[in-house]
Amino acid sequence: MSRAFIKLTGLILLLVCIYYLSQNIIFASRYYGYFFKSIPATGSMLALISGIFTLIFFPKHTDNLGWILLGIAIVLALLSGGVIFKTTSLWNFFVAFSALSVGYKLLDEGRFL
Repeated sequence: MSRAFIKLTGLILLLVCIYYLSQNIIFASRYYGYFFKSIPATGSMLALISGIFTLIFFPKHTDNLGWILLGIAIVLALLSGGVIFKTTSLWNFFVAFSALSVGYKLLDEGRFL
């Protein structure tokens, strides 16, 4: 098989993983009476936007900074209480984790064994 087909298969498997996992996550926002209660939610959005902007427009200069900002955004989103995890079946989790593992391995190395 051609290398491009293997990479495309890996990308499709990663997208399948994102689809299965995103079915059970809800992002909610709420109105806060005091300004200091909304700091984690606001910081999460600012870190997310800054991280994506950094990774897209300055990939060679500030690669690690972009990933650090995305990590901070995830932590702040969880701290703000705006992320709700619905229950998931073991089968959905198994399919998502398998697709993630095999898709990443195909995308990274071109083989999964």
